[in-house]
Amino acid sequence: MRGNAQFEDVIREHQAFVFRTLARLTGSREHLEDLAQEVFLRLYRGMDSFRGDAKLTTYLYRITLNVAQDEWKRRRKEQAHTSFDDPDENWSDRLAHTSGDAEQFLSRKQGMAALERAIGELSEIERQVIILFHQEDLPYEKIAEVLSIPLNTVRTHLHRGRKKLKERLREGRPACVTMA
Repeated sequence: MRGNAQFEDVIREHQAFVFRTLARLTGSREHLEDLAQEVFLRLYRGMDSFRGDAKLTTYLYRITLNVAQDEWKRRRKEQAHTSFDDPDENWSDRLAHTSGDAEQFLSRKQGMAALERAIGELSEIERQVIILFHQEDLPYEKIAEVLSIPLNTVRTHLHRGRKKLKERLREGRPACVTMA
């Protein structure tokens, strides 16, 4: 599948998934285009070694997860942490909304920020399992295949991740966001 037209079709077919997954795994939209470009660059470079033992989507999931992990490692090194209280964020951006009042909007935004922080505090494997299950709607079997871990390990990490999220969200973070 080295043809440019074929590869462009792959990009078009999977770009929404890649952007969405990277945004959820990294919790940031700041470098999203660069990260997505890195995913597709790695896919293109790896196509010669792709044996077809797994589906292309499974291979792409794995690459996307690796790029997200690299981004988390880079952030840890920089010690840069974005939060709702970022002084560089414009107040008009914080208050811009299309429905509901400003208080509801801020409450939702704070709740989502708390959830993103809590997800960021999970181990990499727990974060990956939570994102793939709850936000990408992948079944346990597909997650096990993508992460190359046993099915019961997926269940264990999902259970532990949910438990940790609930605990962190109860520790003084807004109660408007909870995990099922």
